Amino acid sequence: MRDHAADLALLRGDCENCFGLCCVALPFAASADFARDKPAGTPCPELGADHRCGIHARLRQRGFTGCTVYDCFGAGQKVSQGTFGGADWRGGPGDRAARMFAVFPVVRHLHELLRYLTEALTLPAARAIHPDLRDALHRTEALTHGTPEELTTLDLPAHRQEVNALLLRTSELARAGRPGPDHRGADLVGARLKGADLRRANLRGACLIAADLTGADLRGADLIGADLRDADLTDADLTGAFFLTQPQVNAARGSGGTRLPGSVTRPPHWTAGR
Repeated sequence: MRDHAADLALLRGDCENCFGLCCVALPFAASADFARDKPAGTPCPELGADHRCGIHARLRQRGFTGCTVYDCFGAGQKVSQGTFGGADWRGGPGDRAARMFAVFPVVRHLHELLRYLTEALTLPAARAIHPDLRDALHRTEALTHGTPEELTTLDLPAHRQEVNALLLRTSELARAGRPGPDHRGADLVGARLKGADLRRANLRGACLIAADLTGADLRGADLIGADLRDADLTDADLTGAFFLTQPQVNAARGSGGTRLPGSVTRPPHWTAGR
């Protein structure tokens, strides 16, 4: 029997086995999250010859908060060591770098889907559709092992739509019985939700930037795609919340009293308590 809980831990970036792809392939614009502009395909000036960030321990202080809340879900090491067999983007055939940079975001999207499908298979309430979830997981996993040509020509939107239908059904089953409020895709920027009862709420794609969720009850809520940047989760209870990823948690604020599901860890920059 496959240990899906253990699989979740593997779907995280492993910088030791990656050629710094997120620091090269992806663009970023000067903003509150990034101290400077950087076009796609251009190495970040802070990236060293060893593919390590020269200011990793000081990213927040240097204005690169966006880097601290990013996770490739393991796509970086897959592309570096799997798709390209350990070949660096530096040197080699002239088109190797361009091919790697084109493949990386595709595999990152696929790995994000693997992350959600793997978690869905840990939810007892979704047992009725576990066979369909396993099939989608295996097919998605197989796609990540494709050649660069297969990956760059993949109809990713169609595959995402197919998987999303299963994830929606998973959410319905997990929140059945006494489903909470439906805030799917809601604009809740800066919302005052201190102490709110959001048990089993549908918060898929909700924009909760800078929302006050202090002491809120989010047990069993669906948080897939919710934007939690600068949301205050101090003393909030997210026990049993699902489809919550580490980047979302890293982007929020919290405390020692914040209760999190086992699928994520408490960020080191959170305060010990308030």
